[in-house]
Amino acid sequence: MRILSLKASEGNLTSASNVNFAKCVRVYNSGGSDLVITQKNAGGTTLATVTLKTKEVMFIRKDARDTLQGGAALKVVSIDFS
Repeated sequence: MRILSLKASEGNLTSASNVNFAKCVRVYNSGGSDLVITQKNAGGTTLATVTLKTKEVMFIRKDARDTLQGGAALKVVSIDFS
């Protein structure tokens, strides 16, 4: 069984966000279409992209200063796993 520890309030990825300097982020696509998540470093260089299908959840591990962006339908929260 996986237990998540929430570290902040949920937000979205309308604009680039480090998600409260999170190192692990839960992302939920609440929209009606697949969406691309872009991860950038603190300097703004794109490090990676990934597509999240509609109504699915993904967990992303990242550097605290890295940002994620992809749209208002992408709901994010900083977490820890137990």
